[in-house]
Order: sequence, then C-alpha cells, then structure tokens
Amino acid sequence: MKPEIPYHLENYIGGNLIGPLSGNFIDNVNPATGMVVAQIPDSNTKDVNAAVAAAKKAFPLWSTTTVEERFRILNRIAEGIELNLEKLALAESDDNGKPVWLSRTVDIPRAAANFRFFATGIMHFASESHVMEDKAVNYTLRQPIGIVGCISPWNLPLYLFTWKIAPALAAGNCVLAKPSEVTPVTAYLLSKICMDAGLPPGVLNIIHGTGHSAGEHIVTHPDVKAISFTGSTRAGARIASLAAPKFKKLSLELGGKNPAIIFADCDWEKMLRDTIRSSFSNQGEICLCGSRILVEASIYEKFKAAFTERARQLKVGDPLAEDSKQGAIVSKMHFEKILRCIDTAKQEGGKILCGGHSVALEGRCANGYFIAPTVIEGLGPDCQTNQEEIFGPVVTLQSFHSEAEALQLANASSYGLAATIWTQDISRANRVAAQLESGIIWINCWLLRDLRTPFGGMKNSGVGREGGWEALRFFTEAKNVCVEL
Repeated sequence: MKPEIPYHLENYIGGNLIGPLSGNFIDNVNPATGMVVAQIPDSNTKDVNAAVAAAKKAFPLWSTTTVEERFRILNRIAEGIELNLEKLALAESDDNGKPVWLSRTVDIPRAAANFRFFATGIMHFASESHVMEDKAVNYTLRQPIGIVGCISPWNLPLYLFTWKIAPALAAGNCVLAKPSEVTPVTAYLLSKICMDAGLPPGVLNIIHGTGHSAGEHIVTHPDVKAISFTGSTRAGARIASLAAPKFKKLSLELGGKNPAIIFADCDWEKMLRDTIRSSFSNQGEICLCGSRILVEASIYEKFKAAFTERARQLKVGDPLAEDSKQGAIVSKMHFEKILRCIDTAKQEGGKILCGGHSVALEGRCANGYFIAPTVIEGLGPDCQTNQEEIFGPVVTLQSFHSEAEALQLANASSYGLAATIWTQDISRANRVAAQLESGIIWINCWLLRDLRTPFGGMKNSGVGREGGWEALRFFTEAKNVCVEL
C-alpha cells in the first residue's frame, strides 16, 4: 500500500478508486487543530447507483466462492491492517482526535481481529437439521442476502466499520459501505488494503459522503436488501422509517445512557480504575461508556472525592503526545453540543465537581476542540442531563440506599445498551443483572469483549444483535428444505 494519503480522497467502486461523479467534495477537519486537512467525496445517488451496479456484477461469483477462499482473502485483509498498524493509527488519531496510543492499542488491532474472526467463523458456520421420525428430514440452508448496506459512526471509525463489513463479506454478500464523513481516512486506506489483498472488484464498495445524501440513497436503493447501522437513535429512527416500508432486514445499534452500579463491597481499586476508564475513554465518545454512576450511599462521599481527584489528573492534550489521556472532541459541532449539555446541567441545578469547561492548548492544537473531564452531582433521574445521551467526557453521580433503588435508577432511561455492576456478592450481581434493562452487562469489569457473544441493546438502544453467529445469521437468509423419506 502506498504511504501517501491524498488531499482529495476517493470512493472505492468496482475495485477502483474514483472521485465523486458530481465533482463535489466536503472538507475534512482535524479536530485537534481545527484545520482542514483533506477533502472527501460528497457522493450522491449517481455514486450509489454505480456501486450497486458493481456489486450486482460481482455477486454471482462471490456468493458461490468457497468459504476457504473467502477465508484466505479476508485473512489477507487482516494481515494488511496489521502491516499498516502505525499508519492507520496515526490516520485514526488525526481524523477522530483520540490519543494515538489508543488507536494503536485498541482501534486498529480490533479492526484486524474483526476480519480474522469472521474469516475463521465462516469456516465453522453451520445450519440446523430436524428429523420427523420416519417421515421426513428438514435442513436449513443459510445463503447470502445479496447486496447489503453497512453504515458506521465516527467514534470508533475503522473498528466499527470492519465489525459490519467483515461478517457481511464472509457470508458471501456484496457490500456498500459508508463511513462517517467526519472520520473517512481509515476507510479510504482500507480500500487500498482490500485491493492489495485480492478482494474481487465490486465485492466491497466504499462510498464517502453525508448521511442525508449518500447514506439515505444506500438505505432506499431497491437492490440493497439489508442495512446494518451504528449511530445515534435519531438517525436510526430515520433509517427505520425509510427501510421498514421496503421490508429490508435491519440491524440498528444506537445510543446509550449506561449506568455503572457501585455497591459498598466492591473491589475498591479495580472499581475506581475501571470506572474512570469507562467514563472517559475515547473522550467518553463510546456508546458503551458509563455516563450515569450510581453509588451506594455509605461510600458515596468517599467515591466522589477519589473519583473527581482521578478525573482531574487525566491529562487533556495533543493526541500525538503519548502522555495525553484525553484527546480532542471529534468535531466543532459535537464540541459545542457537549458544552451546551453542560450548561443545561447547570441550569437544572447540577453541581460541577470538576471540569465543565473547554481546554485551551498551545502550539499546533491551539484551535482544537478539547473539553475537560466533567463530573456532575445533584441531579435526579428524570432531568434532561440524566435522560439524553451526551456522548462526551461528562458523567453524573447519584446515590442509592438499596438494591431496589439502584435498579430503579439504572432502569430510569429510555436507553438500554450496557451496564456495569460492582460487587463481591455474586448472588446479588446475578440478581441485579437479570433485572437490568440492558443488552450488555459487565460484572466487576468493563469493555471485556468476546467477539462470539451477541452485541446490542434494548429499548431506544437499537434493534437486533451483532457479533458471532448473530452477525452471520443477520447477513444470510434462512431457507428450509423438507425431504420426505
């Protein structure tokens, strides 16, 4: 793969890198500096139609390619990601604002792992058979859907982009994939890795542009049979309104307002270390971050003092500096939204224990978008701050006196993506986990991920599950065949 990243990025359609057919581009801004560093295609229906045509041409051969050959190609893509680890990590940090050490140790290795996991998984993917005594045998065929759309967000750009693309390709589908227009560069670099890995032309098509233009044309195109989307609940509702009347398969991984429930008998040091991490990793821009911290009353003051002190110690700095713990907020628009949310918390009567303001840096980051880790107390469960997803380095503290009250506070949200429970009482941990309205629950840990497990949320946090066999089932159609004996 060539080391240069061009100023004008290109779409990847039919195995070729081509500019937008309209000739129009969108600025790409480095959030740490506030400077325009590149331009990306402002794709529209013409680009989507071209990608669909390429995918339709490629599908007959790719869908019948042996799983062994698909494994070999996807594994080569994983190897290509690993070989370009440092370059991809730097590009991700420049695009997203996250510390480069985080991209290097989490985002890019996970992108390679996604391809390798599903490359291997398709080799072991099996279907069911059912014997009707001496009457008949039923067996299930699981066949690729056809052309599918994969739309990913800006917070974990390559990580979540590959989480969708890899199972879709492994299952034999052809893909139209749209990365966020805010963080396009690693998706562009992935297209070059796919070319080098020998992925047949048209099997994967990467289309850059806005959700309104490129994204909606992917969702509504009659030849795109399924949509996998990760992003905001608002955008998910829009996609559902467009896709559902056309009876497309839908997987929607949406927002979260995740509780962290801390009981007095927790492992104090491990809890404190992981709760800081779960609150502020990636500037709080992870759908799984715990933004509502619920603490048993007997340890509330002790927790508040220790937690706010550690939050203050998190260095907000240049994403390229290895000692920066907090990088830049992904965009000026999101930066301003988070500051408005902090102002709302103050108006609602919240007390800012630390942070609550932007951070001005010197040097190349003087015009970047930085916010101090923010901890707020004194707000009830029904206020806007505890109900709406902020998606930034902002958490609230609430206390509880009983297990029942902890559950009431934890479930007092329209979201239901993830939760963490901190206790040494395993019976209580299992009891609380069974009653939480969340699709993912961690006990005495956070973000410990087994790629075989189902991933997704309840309520306004989405529809369907990703990961493991769930993803391969989503990207296939089940066909029952009954053979009379």
